[in-house]
Amino acid sequence: MTTLSRDVGVTLAERTRSDFPILDQLDSQGGPLVYLDHAATSQKPQAVLDALRGYYSCDNANVHRGAHQLSARATEAFEGARAAVARFVGAAGPDEVVFTRNATEAINLVARTWGDANLQAGDEVLLSVMEHHSNLVPWQQLAQRTGCVLRHVGITESGELDLDDLRQQLNKRTRLVSLVHISNTLGCRNPVEEIAALAHGVGALMLVDACQSLAHQSTDVNQLGVDFLVGSSHKLCGPTGMGFLWARKDLLEAMPPFLGGGEMIQDVFLDHSTWAALPHKFEAGTPAIGEAVGMGAAITYLEALGLEQIAAWEAQLTRYLFQQLDSIEGLRILGPTPEQQPGRGALATFLVDGVHANDIASMLDLAGICIRSGHHCCQPLHRRFKVTGSARASLSFTTTFDEIDRFAAELQGVIAFFREHG
Repeated sequence: MTTLSRDVGVTLAERTRSDFPILDQLDSQGGPLVYLDHAATSQKPQAVLDALRGYYSCDNANVHRGAHQLSARATEAFEGARAAVARFVGAAGPDEVVFTRNATEAINLVARTWGDANLQAGDEVLLSVMEHHSNLVPWQQLAQRTGCVLRHVGITESGELDLDDLRQQLNKRTRLVSLVHISNTLGCRNPVEEIAALAHGVGALMLVDACQSLAHQSTDVNQLGVDFLVGSSHKLCGPTGMGFLWARKDLLEAMPPFLGGGEMIQDVFLDHSTWAALPHKFEAGTPAIGEAVGMGAAITYLEALGLEQIAAWEAQLTRYLFQQLDSIEGLRILGPTPEQQPGRGALATFLVDGVHANDIASMLDLAGICIRSGHHCCQPLHRRFKVTGSARASLSFTTTFDEIDRFAAELQGVIAFFREHG
């Protein structure tokens, strides 16, 4: 691997770290905290914290219902967040964006509405072995309800999606292809544009789970050519408990409501009801207003930084991370290298001979370094590698070279300790 120079001038991390109060704290031993678990949840900039506080301090009211000024301001901020999401993903308009609790609920919405209405016994849904459980379990439940068949694309030896296998499995019975954009474990970036074209070629629709890509690179649903896209606020510097589904307007109009109740109706009679216009027919009950406002502020923050600048800086960090990990004996990284796939995700999932991933994470935590260990909600993928879990360090634009150096040095010490003491 080519040695990466650290002489890169003023970095994006230096420009932004002061925006994140949580990063300016000491660990339990009095040293600086190193957070390398951004793929699990991102940290929140002051702009998002201010937006949440501002809503609850000044504008707290229910949306779409009240005639008073608080409700008007709350509705404006709430729908402004929807417009921000639409702009962020290149939607034709805000009415193509449905707010959900998270990306998991967004996938369930598609499965429960479009899936239940359109799939029957013998129809096929094409997934992959690298999918997060949130893009496996809803389709398993759909298969149990409808009798549709689930098929799974494999991965190559380098840890990338096996496109030859995908082409072989696509057929006239395929009704939906649902894949992750960037794997939260392998870090590979799937060629969604090419896959969407292949899916449409056999008459199938395409859903993409963009949770690991939205905060790291520019995403445009028109360029991707997909039919559904799901995202999660807490993965893009926004609050938890908030996500969204983007879908083509014609699909949303044809899909029945997911949940029934207030807000999603136009008229209610004792024996039947009619539905509100898009996107509100999918948003029953009082929504997560503050969280939506916070997500809108997070998107505005990311846009101000520039997704191209974020991607470029994180690509440098990822190459440096791989360079540091490659020097550790007995360590194996899952997924393609930055040389094999320059557009891969800013993370490294790894195994260490003779040392359990949970032990590694626990010992690093004692040194003030936060990483992830376990199956990362990808148990089938880990079974593919014949392991029960792995360790993962995931980066952000706030990550520094010094943090990667400290992580690599502490990791070497942890491995040496376990090898010495068995």
